[in-house]
Amino acid sequence: MTFNVLTTNAVELRELLEKNKITSVQVVENYLAQIDRYETALNALISPAPPEKVLEIAKCRDEERQKGHIRSPFHGIPIILKDSFVTASELGMSTTAGSYAFIGANALKNGAITQRLIDAGLIILGKANMTEFAGMKMTMMMPGWSAHGGQTLSPYIGKIDDNEKILGHSAPGGSSTGSAVAVAAGFSPLAMATETIGSIVTPSTRAGLYALKHTTGVQDTTGLYTMTEFFDSPGPMAKSAADVHVLSEILLGRQFTSPPFGAWEGLSVGFLDPKVWTMSADHCTQFEGTAEQMIEEYEETVSALRRRGCSLKSPIHCHDPSVLPNTILPIAYWDFKNLCIPEFIRSFHECSITSIADIVNFNRENSKKALPAPFTEQNDLEGAMNTTEEKGYIDELKHGLRKAARDILDDVFEKEHVNILAAPGDSSLCVHASAAGYPIATVPIGQLRYNSRPFGLCLVARADEEETLLRFMGEYEKAVKPRPVPKL
Repeated sequence: MTFNVLTTNAVELRELLEKNKITSVQVVENYLAQIDRYETALNALISPAPPEKVLEIAKCRDEERQKGHIRSPFHGIPIILKDSFVTASELGMSTTAGSYAFIGANALKNGAITQRLIDAGLIILGKANMTEFAGMKMTMMMPGWSAHGGQTLSPYIGKIDDNEKILGHSAPGGSSTGSAVAVAAGFSPLAMATETIGSIVTPSTRAGLYALKHTTGVQDTTGLYTMTEFFDSPGPMAKSAADVHVLSEILLGRQFTSPPFGAWEGLSVGFLDPKVWTMSADHCTQFEGTAEQMIEEYEETVSALRRRGCSLKSPIHCHDPSVLPNTILPIAYWDFKNLCIPEFIRSFHECSITSIADIVNFNRENSKKALPAPFTEQNDLEGAMNTTEEKGYIDELKHGLRKAARDILDDVFEKEHVNILAAPGDSSLCVHASAAGYPIATVPIGQLRYNSRPFGLCLVARADEEETLLRFMGEYEKAVKPRPVPKL
């Protein structure tokens, strides 16, 4: 049986499987065929799973289903993981964080989240390309580019414009670009991503997806490359709010049941002014009509939600991130050097890399492939390598930044009597969310007439309020037009 890989979501596939209208083997075959058709043009995958292995796993999931053993609601459903999620070498996929330096590293076991997904019966189709080290290599490196994986392209746009800015309208955006492109292009109904600051938000809105970065620190990140301990958190990307809801329950190990999913009751949203909360011109050039269209459709979305019964206020005021302490970079450098790279290296039982210095030296000695033009620098790797700050000082910076961000957001939540704060996806609200450690979600709005690039909303709630965001996402999907589908 065939189905439309560009539009069918995981919940719909689950229903087909439950009614015995399709098998997991057939589901996987459909996605593998789509990957074969379009992967060479989009470069979304850095390490596809060997087809024979995933088909064998799919066959096992089908056999379990026939015996009445259903591991989870997404039993037998495919998923793609960002190349930061460690997979055991026996699965036939590498884990490199986009770096040539980690090619050949072998892991005896899966990372904690990878194993949780496998235990839930999901089938890993491959590892998605990503910005190398999630951006901790070279300042202003194009999102979605890694030395090992090359440049991922948007399925809506294709080639990146010459001399494009880092978040320009043809840029796919964010370090989790491969994950977002894979879902939008019909390579998988689901993907896992990670975000430091904007790495889920930007690529998911530019791929017309529903996505959620969970509260920082709520998941076991053993066996997961993160740039920082302070900012980073993983989360799912999908074509529907229901998919994100189910996968979040699997990941967080809890059911979101009260108040009932599918009602506006208890939800109140404050919308920031889209004329104020925009993308910096340094990062994205606005062409004739682009900014105006995004503002117009943002405001139309607010009106549509109000008509459907959503309790909201628009516009409301929030201080922008310029008022936050300027401590993001020293925190990132320290965490990367002292926590994140050492933990990533410990995920492997065989790895020639033992430190950041090894990575820097490897890149210098293999500059032709590891530092190709135009990304010939590794200034951020070197900055992290050379940081000498003491842990106590960094802890003070973390405490100050987290408190400042939470004070700003909590003040808005309390004064405006809202439990969700919304802004354009092309805005800096993700900075506040990451600094506060709060969950942030995305939903699609539309496509630019300029070049068909999707755009959307980002939504922030307080810590551990994933259910609030998921409930809003579910109602939002009913109230607005369908997400944009690429014309491949």
